[in-house]
Amino acid sequence: MPYVKIGLLVLAGLVLFLFALNYLSEGLKAVSGEKMQDWLRKFTRNVVSGVLTGMVVTTLLDSSSAVIIMTIALVNSKALTFRQAVGIVLGANIGTTFSSELIAFDIGQWSGVPMAVGFGLMILARREALAQWGQVILGFGMLFLGLFLMEEAVEPLKNLPAVVEWMKGLAEPWRGALTGAGVTVLLQSSSATVGMSVVLAGQGLLTLEAGIAVMMGAELGTCADTLVASVGRTKAAVRTGLFHLLFNLTSIVAGLLLIEPFTELVHGLSHSAPLGRQLANAHVLFNVIGVLMVLPFAASLAGLLERWIPDRASAEHQTVLSH
Repeated sequence: MPYVKIGLLVLAGLVLFLFALNYLSEGLKAVSGEKMQDWLRKFTRNVVSGVLTGMVVTTLLDSSSAVIIMTIALVNSKALTFRQAVGIVLGANIGTTFSSELIAFDIGQWSGVPMAVGFGLMILARREALAQWGQVILGFGMLFLGLFLMEEAVEPLKNLPAVVEWMKGLAEPWRGALTGAGVTVLLQSSSATVGMSVVLAGQGLLTLEAGIAVMMGAELGTCADTLVASVGRTKAAVRTGLFHLLFNLTSIVAGLLLIEPFTELVHGLSHSAPLGRQLANAHVLFNVIGVLMVLPFAASLAGLLERWIPDRASAEHQTVLSH
């Protein structure tokens, strides 16, 4: 199959996947109405409840960036405090792994079924709520169809030595991570980057170690959206975006330094699972371990950021006291 044809099929699958992500997210927002924001406000009284809330809301919306940007907006409007936002950010990092586990089921060939059901509901349902659920189901179907197109398109690449050698080079941790970060910034979606990695691993084009490095890079690339969302906001909103960056950056550096034992751990826990499934498991394990490591120190880290970037009133008060 010529390179051009492969490229066009991959592009078509990728565009469909990205469109489906946005379409699905919009459908879920329509179904939930204002409930998501209400949950973020009500169930974040401490860091642990904030983590659980962030995890659930991100799983439902299928986008950690959307949840964290929503959180930054709520912090900016003072509907949430920075301390409440810390738990949500940590939980969002776990919730985003749900999509990679779903992708690893490799059900793309059945994507027409949810698409037909969803489209039928949208056309035939008389109640708006049912039509909105139709959009959600159709979005899931298109998501898996996009991945299926990419999977079918890249299969011939296994027979091209130049492509195989380049893919093997991604097993070098820092190179793989930078590639993952760059692709995520370009696509504006860590789910797309991790999804493509799962597909490539399933086709034998990515080793587990290379896939893990790319996945870690995707976690860094997703910070770009939240940092942009915090620009020009209140100091508390800026602290929220910065906390997300620092948490991800610290986790990634530690993960890259320990990538060999981490890869062995994933191998051991996944047993004889397909490579795509092992990579999805690695995504879950990496984020869960990162959150558990940071959770006991979350309050201290929040306090450190509050001293580093104080609110204007607090800073003025300290200046007066110093004089």
